[in-house]
Formats: sequence, structure tokens, C-alpha cells
Amino acid sequence: MYFDDHPPPHMHASYQGLEAFVAIETGEIVTGTLPKEAAKLVKQWTLDHHDELMANWHRGVALMPMEMISGADNDD
Repeated sequence: MYFDDHPPPHMHASYQGLEAFVAIETGEIVTGTLPKEAAKLVKQWTLDHHDELMANWHRGVALMPMEMISGADNDD
């Protein structure tokens, strides 16, 4: 996620050199591509962390520091 990014609320996911623009509301890839299994993982993670992602989206729009969200592999 980037500060002062354009709507709709989204995040950028990358995997093995591939990148995708992912809608926070649905977890669907809007543009870009990820392998099928990675796309499923990103979608579920996005839905599981919807509220945290939206809070970060609003922080980013306001140019405030974003909070770290634990990744799909549970890293910190």
C-alpha cells in the first residue's frame, strides 16, 4: 500500500516477480497477475484483514504512518 494512492482502496501484492493490484473490499485482482494458489492465498488474507487494511488505507490517504499487518506466512 502506498501513501496518498488513488481509489478504489487497494493494495499491491507481489510474488516471485509478479505483481497485482488487489481490491481490499473483495480480495480480487484488479490488474496484474499472480499464480492461482498465490491469488487464493492473497484473496483470503485480504478478506481476513479487511478492517486492518481499510484502516491503513485511511491512514495512507491522510499521510499518517501505517500499521504493520502480519503477513500470510505470519511474519511480523
